[in-house]
Amino acid sequence: MAVGSVQLGAAIAKGLFDELGPSGTVLLRVGFAALLLLIWRPTVTGYTCRDYLVAILFGLALAGMNYSLYLSIDRIPLGVAVTLEFVGPLGVAVAGSRRLLALLWAALAAAGILLLAPLGVLGGADLDPVGVGLALLAGGFWAAYILLSARTGSVFPGGTGLVIAMCVATVVLLPVGVSGGGEALLNPWLLLAGFGVAMLSSAVPYSLELEALRKLPARVFGVLMSLEPAVAALVGFFVLGELLGPRAIAAVFLVTVAAAGASRFGGRGPSKG
Repeated sequence: MAVGSVQLGAAIAKGLFDELGPSGTVLLRVGFAALLLLIWRPTVTGYTCRDYLVAILFGLALAGMNYSLYLSIDRIPLGVAVTLEFVGPLGVAVAGSRRLLALLWAALAAAGILLLAPLGVLGGADLDPVGVGLALLAGGFWAAYILLSARTGSVFPGGTGLVIAMCVATVVLLPVGVSGGGEALLNPWLLLAGFGVAMLSSAVPYSLELEALRKLPARVFGVLMSLEPAVAALVGFFVLGELLGPRAIAAVFLVTVAAAGASRFGGRGPSKG
């Protein structure tokens, strides 16, 4: 359910691009998420400069991950973008495994990426190369997000580190968000829609994932999270009318299998905030 909530939020966000642009939309998503997290009333004082630096880097990774993904889905289908983005957490999972079987998951993912390569590269799919590059960049930020999330969680209690990171991300995205969204950011209906995106993409899935982790083994949770590319493709089709071709469907399948295998057999669950 958390995976579906995230992708539904992304689909609704894409529907706001005509009025707000990707930058205005991502500002509303991250900004409202930061406000929602402040309800926890975290204690943000009493830490070292190094601790704050970790949280700031975490926030920069979070801002880069969301902004590059939104720029990507403005150019390519949601299911394709999420599949490419998933290379980031998959890479973390494979790198954290000491089994030779990890090479199989890496090979499957690589095959999926080659299927989605822009036209002219090994006869790949007819996709916007900038959109593909932005999705892969989002994957890199997602990998950094996972690693910094673990570090932040070990330094700050509860959700304090996440709150600091969300506030940092909001400040970083403020200039591009205001520039891209303009006066539309004052539209009450668009603000309400942005709040809904924040709820679906951050608040609701975060709560559901915390509850799931209390009841499910980490590896099982990781396998379930690996369904994200497939769910994104389905949501893109039913909500946005984005029909994927055979190559893209095969790529989604390969990356999903690779992610599930890496999570089930010794990898890390690709959590996302």
